[in-house]
Order: sequence, then structure tokens, then C-alpha cells
Amino acid sequence: LGFLVSLPLILRWDDAPVVAGMQHGMRYIIDVPWIQSLGVRYSMGMDGISLLLGLLTTILGAVAILSSWSAITVRIKEYYAYMLLLQTGMLGVFVSTDLFLFYIFWEVMLVPMYFLIGVWGGPRKLYAAIKFFLYTLLGSVLMLLAILALYFKYVSLYGWENRTFSLFKFLDMGLDPQFQIWCFVAFFIGFAIKVPMFPFHTWLPDAHVEAPTAGSVILAGVLLKMGTYGFVRFS
Repeated sequence: LGFLVSLPLILRWDDAPVVAGMQHGMRYIIDVPWIQSLGVRYSMGMDGISLLLGLLTTILGAVAILSSWSAITVRIKEYYAYMLLLQTGMLGVFVSTDLFLFYIFWEVMLVPMYFLIGVWGGPRKLYAAIKFFLYTLLGSVLMLLAILALYFKYVSLYGWENRTFSLFKFLDMGLDPQFQIWCFVAFFIGFAIKVPMFPFHTWLPDAHVEAPTAGSVILAGVLLKMGTYGFVRFS
């Protein structure tokens, strides 16, 4: 159903209203207040990159569910709940234009993958799940520091009343090169762990070997793309 619902996104792409910015403009914009005390907005949109990655997520989600049909025989309800939660997190990462919201989805996606490996994985599943969790958590902490640095920099320039986590407003902010480099490095390491790039790659073989088949499909097909998406979108 998730895949079928996503098909109109590409079928109506040329007719959707366009807002300037990103790859060929943003479409399907949602932007409403969320946590007003912090300036957080529930802000989403799609450009050319996030459209393709969103469709990749929904079609591989359907493939993963079908491949689990007879393979998963224990805790079936919990398994499919985690698969759907994982898909929610991945889609949220690709369409969020508010960095606080992006970070929430990035962390939400981590939890179901941990349980998919740790509960339905192979003989060394617990070791692989914990290793995956710790590596990704380290990258998430660095990324959070970069997001907060940008947030407080924006507040210092434009005042607390204009506080925001908006990606577009951060991109328009005049930043000195030194500050940009530190933010780049923090984002880069967080995304490099997710790709994963050397020397942050050692969690991947264990996770791939121990994960259930559907988890391995999602891991290779979507999760690893999130790191390179982060390079393009944020770094």
C-alpha cells in the first residue's frame, strides 16, 4: 500500500506547484508550526533527489515485506511493525527540510533496524546489532552538534524571536569559512559512518551477515544511500 500511494508523486510531478530551491525546485511542500518554543516546524518537501529515493524506499519496502512472507515465523506482528516503522523513518529522512525533524527521523530509523537484526538475525545477531547501534549513534551525536551549532549561530545573528531549524534559512546565512569547515566535518563523519566509508565501515559486514534477508535488502538498498544523500543535501 505504501508503494501504491507513492506512485502519484511521480505521475503528478510536472503538475505539482514548484517552490524555488534544491534540485529543480521543491514540490509537495508541507510547512506547519510544531514546537513553537524552539522554532521547530513540521516542514517537508521533495525535489528530484528525494523523489527518487522516496520511491526507492517504498518499492524496496514492498519487496522486503514479500520476501519475509514465509521466512519470518516468530514474533510476526512485531516484525512487520518494525518494518513499517523503519520505512517511516527512511521516508522522513528524505523529505524533511527542517533539521530538527530530519534528526528525529534519522534516530527513529535506527531503533527498528537494531531490533530487526537483534531479534530475527543470525547466530551473532546481538553482537552485530549492538555494533551497528553504537557506530550509528556516534555519527548521530556529531551530526546533532553541527545542527545545534547552526541553530545557535542563526539565533546569534537574527535574534531569539527568529529562531529556526529551517535548512533553507541556514543555507542563506552568511557563515565564516572556519565555522563552515567544522560543521562540514561533523556532518561528514556522521554520514560517512552511515555510507559506510573507511575507516568507519567495520559494522557493515557483521550487520549484513546477521540481518534477516529483508533487513539486508533495506540495509543495502536504502540505509546506505542515506549517507550519500546527506553529503549532497547537507555537507
